[in-house]
Amino acid sequence: MGGVVVGFAIIAFVIGVGYLAGRFGVGGPQAPFVLNRIAFFITNPALLFVTLAKADLHVAFSSQLVVAAVAALVASGVFVVLSRLLFRRGAAETTIGALGAGYVNANNIGLPVAVYVLGSASYVAPVLLLQLIVFAPIALTVLDTHSRGAVSLRSILTQPFRNPMIIASVLGILVDVSGVHLPDAVFQPFALIGGAAVPLVLMAFGMSLRGSRPLRADSGRVEILTASLIKSVLMPVVAYLVGAFVFDLHGQALFAAVALAALPTAQNVYNFAARYERGEAIARDTVLLTTVLAIPALLLVAALLAP
Repeated sequence: MGGVVVGFAIIAFVIGVGYLAGRFGVGGPQAPFVLNRIAFFITNPALLFVTLAKADLHVAFSSQLVVAAVAALVASGVFVVLSRLLFRRGAAETTIGALGAGYVNANNIGLPVAVYVLGSASYVAPVLLLQLIVFAPIALTVLDTHSRGAVSLRSILTQPFRNPMIIASVLGILVDVSGVHLPDAVFQPFALIGGAAVPLVLMAFGMSLRGSRPLRADSGRVEILTASLIKSVLMPVVAYLVGAFVFDLHGQALFAAVALAALPTAQNVYNFAARYERGEAIARDTVLLTTVLAIPALLLVAALLAP
């Protein structure tokens, strides 16, 4: 239980530093924009390469992966349906909302929770790989296509080869699968740069809170609340139902599947929104609300399912 508190305390502290930096004008008014672009093009790719190059890819083919995939698809799909039928949002904004509803913080909060609560970082690997290899490329393709104002088959097919995070993910997987051992002189610079990814994203998020009013009338209040409730309530419930009644998971395995589904929306969703300048308010407020809601959600999951 202490791992949940420690993980959130670390995240809250760094976000608070970012907020104070924005409050006192450190870096100027363009600082959040600059930090987000540095994270998107440089530090995040480095972190993804380092993480995937040393991941245990065999875990990706376990039932944990399927449970995570079904829970995320149901959560995101419900939001997409509601967005198209009720909210009447465009494809880019709907994509951001769908990510808010189903894209979990597998890295910043997931890793501390996996280590301190679940007992092993390997539990988070399937979720991380699923999001990096499947969900992120699809979402980034939609965002990239619609931000350019035109849809073409060539743009869709070549998008993965133009996105630095996807390229870094593929390279990391290739290194892992091939068994190539990179010398420290080659690997450590990526590890050093990647180490800045999480602080940059969190501080940029904290800076974005300066002067913001969550759930203001013109921010897409209904969409934000909908995405937050889907993420915090529906997604872990789906993970429990699929894990317990479809794959017969129990004990630590079921606890891990539901706990990971109860994680808040990843800060990367805001990073994506800021990069393409679409749905920023929805992303920012959904990340904030789900981060707050995740504390009681994870404590409840631990109380009910922890072996």
